[in-house]
Amino acid sequence: MMSVKEVCKLSGVSARTLHYYDSIGLLCPAFVSESGYRYYDNDNLERLHDILLFRELEFSLSDINNILSNPDFDRQAAIEQQIELLTLKKQRLEKLITHAKNIKQNGVDKMSFEEFNKDKINEYSRQAKEKWGQTEAFTEYESKGYSEQEEMSLADRLMQYFVAFGRMKNKNPASDDVQTQVRALQDFISKNYYNCTNQILASLGQMYCAGGEMTENIDKAGGIGTAEFTAKAIEIYCA
Repeated sequence: MMSVKEVCKLSGVSARTLHYYDSIGLLCPAFVSESGYRYYDNDNLERLHDILLFRELEFSLSDINNILSNPDFDRQAAIEQQIELLTLKKQRLEKLITHAKNIKQNGVDKMSFEEFNKDKINEYSRQAKEKWGQTEAFTEYESKGYSEQEEMSLADRLMQYFVAFGRMKNKNPASDDVQTQVRALQDFISKNYYNCTNQILASLGQMYCAGGEMTENIDKAGGIGTAEFTAKAIEIYCA
């Protein structure tokens, strides 16, 4: 058994992150002492390794939770996919480095954006998520059979919730009206996408403020800081 401090030292993951993973059911300790100290065994460390590798591949916590919770998850096959995806990312980085060196040496003679293209990586990542992410929530959403136009309309309606959160940024995220807005968001997701349990909502909140395109879109809808504010409000709600 290893303590939180020992796991943090070994993995470089903060204690706060380990506690959060526990709270959303992504990585629960093998044993909790009467005094509340968490201890992790080898199975926990193996799961943490999988989590960190999927995070390195830019999978969201929600996707990772879905993948690792899938009863058909094959760790060996997943590792092979991870190696392939990492190789693609390595090849892309090498192209970007060569591209940058050419610009440094020769200047920008011919504008090229080929080196920035991530289509192949994104497609491979999507396939991996589909292979291992067939959870009940994913199946429920797929069964709705929305058209492309309906999906776009739902996405626009979803963004209106973040517009509302943006107008509340000056309030305490624990206040009644902000928490009511969190509940409204949860109800909207449950009605239109899948049953949004508190555990799923907590994962979504972490994903909202994790950076990348989703964070940018939320901040664009509600103003800078909206994603972080929403995530904090969701954290309070789910606690």
